[in-house]
Amino acid sequence: MRKSTTTVVILIVLAAFIMFFPMFLLPDAEFMGSDDRGSEMVGEITGGKYEPWFEPVYKKLMGGDMPAELETFFFCIQTGIGVGIIAFCFGYLAARKKYGGDEIKQASIKTTRERLD
Repeated sequence: MRKSTTTVVILIVLAAFIMFFPMFLLPDAEFMGSDDRGSEMVGEITGGKYEPWFEPVYKKLMGGDMPAELETFFFCIQTGIGVGIIAFCFGYLAARKKYGGDEIKQASIKTTRERLD
């Protein structure tokens, strides 16, 4: 295998190990989301007397909680935008490396230095 292929395989195995190791180490643990933990902690600290500062705008417009399908839809849009930005950055870096963007930049710096001398 090439060096880069070996590195990718090692990183994938390491990521899988990090992901599955806690489940085998703590089989009876509850892996809840941070929203649940935050709500529980606020309830413990305030003794159940917590009142939100404001009500979300969508609750007023919709007359209640947002349907789960709509919440999932907004999460998917957010995920798509984030993936698009990351893919653009990786594509830009790959194209710059492939087409010599750094070499062009270095050549312009060299030309500028020659003019100043």
